[in-house]
Amino acid sequence: MEFVFVVPRERLFPEHYPHGVVYFGEGLDAGALRDTWCEHGFFVERAYAERTPALKQIIPYTVVVRGGDVLLLKRSKRGGDARLFDKLSIGVGGHVEPQDLPGGDARGRDARDPIPGATRREVLEEELTVRGATTLTPIGLLNDDTNAVGAVHVGLVQVLHVDGDVAVREADTLQGEFVTPERLRDLRAAGANLETWSSLLVAELDRLLHTACPPAGAPS
Repeated sequence: MEFVFVVPRERLFPEHYPHGVVYFGEGLDAGALRDTWCEHGFFVERAYAERTPALKQIIPYTVVVRGGDVLLLKRSKRGGDARLFDKLSIGVGGHVEPQDLPGGDARGRDARDPIPGATRREVLEEELTVRGATTLTPIGLLNDDTNAVGAVHVGLVQVLHVDGDVAVREADTLQGEFVTPERLRDLRAAGANLETWSSLLVAELDRLLHTACPPAGAPS
């Protein structure tokens, strides 16, 4: 039985349900959001979460950037969620699971925050091999209630700048290459088979990359 991390919709969006990217610093506070999921988030059976729009499954959705280019992924029919077969994506991520909760000496809010662990597992342990310095920048939330899948998920958008090598771990089920932002915009304009969330992010790409640009000498 699979369990996933959820937050009641009304806790995330107490006033209205936004569409697209809501940036931190523009009516959305990163610290307050973290407090919300640490206080009100919990794990439920995935099958129940998938049919319950009153709950939002938080998905860390990480855009990997190197030298101004963006990692573009395509998942084959050999593995993963069938709803994502043959779709293009610029987001690396997946459901937050109980194993992502901190262990050891974690206390207080940290002990109840599974998001960093989920990001690390999905990006660095399951999907990709990353060598070199990295800088992770949280950007905001991505919401799309226009379809049944989006109605039960919400994306935590993050940009991971990498100064080094990046490789897909399971090349038989996932293909990846770095492409220019211009190429991504051309693909979207041509009607390429982009995931809905990725299509929304490509439309915001200039602002997304500008917001996430790491300062000179930023630590990894």
